[in-house]
Amino acid sequence: MDIRAPEQRYNPYRIFSREQWAALRNDTPMTLEPGEFDRLRSLHDRLDIREVEEIYLPLSRLLSIYVDAAQRLYYAQRQFLGIRDRKVPYIIGIAGSVAGGKSTTARVLQALLVRWSPRPKVDLVTTDGFLHPNALLERLGLIQKKGFPASYDLPLLLSFLSDIKSGRRGVRAPVYSHLSWDIVPNQWQQVDQPDILIVEGVNVLQTGPLPAARQGGCPSSPTFSTSLFISTPTRQCCANGTCSAG
Repeated sequence: MDIRAPEQRYNPYRIFSREQWAALRNDTPMTLEPGEFDRLRSLHDRLDIREVEEIYLPLSRLLSIYVDAAQRLYYAQRQFLGIRDRKVPYIIGIAGSVAGGKSTTARVLQALLVRWSPRPKVDLVTTDGFLHPNALLERLGLIQKKGFPASYDLPLLLSFLSDIKSGRRGVRAPVYSHLSWDIVPNQWQQVDQPDILIVEGVNVLQTGPLPAARQGGCPSSPTFSTSLFISTPTRQCCANGTCSAG
């Protein structure tokens, strides 16, 4: 599991074979029903129930350990500081290439995490909702770059993440329709102090300068408690410094 080259003294990363990673599942039971799994999987996604058992169950187990430790630390901090009016969620950022499986990964992890004791509230938000409306992209000459960082309302995304991180209630995110391929007017997804928030999108882990105009990267990654990147074609999933290869 040590991937350091002979001449490399320090490397924070570890890599696991599929068998080694699957063994970390230990006795974790499969909590997804076959029919439920089929509903979570994106169209044409090749993810199967065996991969969920071997890759995603151990990952959900690791994430539950992270969440539990973070929440206990935050509770102790609140007690020490006398804070009573805030609840800060554990935020997971999931990125990857287009059609790389990140949406299915996000939905499967949400379904698995919500079943861990003590049954946390897990919300899922996609950054598609923070794209500029098509009409604005047309006016800005950016319609052909839809999905690139410049096509997103980065200040709105950062404001949303800041409100979530600060423990505000009833934070709203815009809704995107894959039928109209546009933002749905006057429709919102409300996120009300979840225990865990999953944020999924192509550029969600991209770093860059604060958006003075409509350019540069999205400096949202420091907001995340854990960052996951889904790569293809091997569907390699890296969680911070711990990686599992499918």
